[in-house]
Amino acid sequence: MTARPRLSIGLPVYNGEEYLAESLDALLGQTYEDFELIISDNASTDGTQDICRRYAAQDARIRYLRLPRNIGATPNHNRVFAASRGELFKWASHDDLYGRDLLRRCVQALDERPDVILAHTGQAVVDGGGALKVPYAYGLATDSPHPPERFRSLLFEPGGDDFYGVLRAEVLRRVKPLDSYHHADRTFVAELTLHGPFHQVPELLYFRRDHPARAERANPGKRARCVNLDPRRAGPLHPTPRLLAEYVWGFAAAVRRAPLSPADRRACYRHLAAWLASRARPGAGERVEDRAPVDPGRVAVCVDALVAGREGRQA
Repeated sequence: MTARPRLSIGLPVYNGEEYLAESLDALLGQTYEDFELIISDNASTDGTQDICRRYAAQDARIRYLRLPRNIGATPNHNRVFAASRGELFKWASHDDLYGRDLLRRCVQALDERPDVILAHTGQAVVDGGGALKVPYAYGLATDSPHPPERFRSLLFEPGGDDFYGVLRAEVLRRVKPLDSYHHADRTFVAELTLHGPFHQVPELLYFRRDHPARAERANPGKRARCVNLDPRRAGPLHPTPRLLAEYVWGFAAAVRRAPLSPADRRACYRHLAAWLASRARPGAGERVEDRAPVDPGRVAVCVDALVAGREGRQA
């Protein structure tokens, strides 16, 4: 086994042959190179296995793991973290794109700010071909020194792909593992905010791909999405009301577990009560993907110029 890497990247995948190679090119072409890439193949039935084995044969930083059966997206996400060795960790999606300097800039931010537990960069939504659709300003107050303010912001503001930031692994081990109820990623990130501030590098380097086969679109109902996250969610024991109740309880439990002062804990509970009261207002469930696309001519960013492996696509 090679020396312990500074950073571990966990990439869970299931039937990702359409975009996987592009994402691997973008990750392996990073200017920061001290990382391992752990790919956990959730018993894919398409060409994913062949792609992974080909790349693993070419780059010793890749550790390819293949499951004998599909255990669901959530257990697979937790599996890649459990297999990681680095002091820093990042989840990666098999269909997203990453600017060459994303890892370097995030690791640099964590090194310069010992109090920060997660670093990410500017973000945008791209379409299936990688063309920029919706860049968005990060509006969350996750850099606040006050835990209740960070928590409040996560509750009320849409957007932010902080789940895919670079994190301190020691903090990840302190929080409850990712769950599989409705919007469990939101409660997971909310719990992280209670352990320390985040930092957003002011450079557009992360590109989340929105396409018809993405899990959220391929599984449009709440139950279907949760079953995709964990097949054990299928059946009568997990009706939609339970999945929604677990979502709400996830926030409350995160506050209960977090290392907060009594005053901060009470403030977080007040924010949670206000959030619950606000759920009936129009637009409460706004998503970044649902915003109107921007005019490409108004965005001075060329995705192909920023992402390794896409050089030949530039006009």
